[in-house]
Amino acid sequence: MAHIVPSSADTPLTGTEPATSSAASASALTPAFSPLYQQIKGLILQSLQSGEWKPSESIPSEMDLAARYRVSQGTVRKAIDELAADNLLVRRQGKGTFVATHAAQHMPYRFLKLMPDQGNTTSEGPAQRDIIDCKRLRASADIARALALRTGDAVLQVRRVLSFKSNGVFVPTILEDLWLPGGPFKGLTAERLSTYQGAMYALFETEFGVHMVRAEEKIRAVHPDASQASLLKVGPSAPLLSVERIAYTYNDVPMELRRGLYNTHSHHYHNELS
Repeated sequence: MAHIVPSSADTPLTGTEPATSSAASASALTPAFSPLYQQIKGLILQSLQSGEWKPSESIPSEMDLAARYRVSQGTVRKAIDELAADNLLVRRQGKGTFVATHAAQHMPYRFLKLMPDQGNTTSEGPAQRDIIDCKRLRASADIARALALRTGDAVLQVRRVLSFKSNGVFVPTILEDLWLPGGPFKGLTAERLSTYQGAMYALFETEFGVHMVRAEEKIRAVHPDASQASLLKVGPSAPLLSVERIAYTYNDVPMELRRGLYNTHSHHYHNELS
């Protein structure tokens, strides 16, 4: 079967580069047989990764992007549709398209799927966050493997408890241990984590330039050890959900390993499948 090659009138260009240079650049991003909108998606993703458009900022209009890459608006629209479906961009009716951010009020815990049995996360209110520990250490083999580092590389380890209000009282609900690569998060301290009022991932965006775009999780049922039971104020035989999450920035670069224990006495894990 012959491959369909885009005509020169609909070949993406970046700025004032000659067509041959742009075609070579696009080919480096995706195979030659990739649909044109996928090449445009790759170019837009490059701009997101480089920080040309930062979280919460608007990107150029479809018309401007079509002119920039010398393709049709329909091609740009399809590329943006996929990036929006991937939660990298957000369309706002009548306002334009914006880079997704963890600082948005409607998604303070984008990757957290624990929901209250009664009401919703809005009625429940924000969690009370207690930083138990924050220290720099050398990555063990399993931490290094998860974060694509070398064993012994510097990492930041944070332990915290999230408590949610129930009948007017904050109840410890989530115990989290997380590890971050030392380089990108140089300067992050327990004091900064404690005083920041927004979501942790929003702090990573605004102060460290790290935007988490997707995550993978492993979930199993466990009992806590003595230390964990004490922090969550549960018995040693309490059933808990163990959730291990690796969060990635652009181009699937791992930036966080998080291991959480969830008390589901008044909460449940909720996920939408489509």
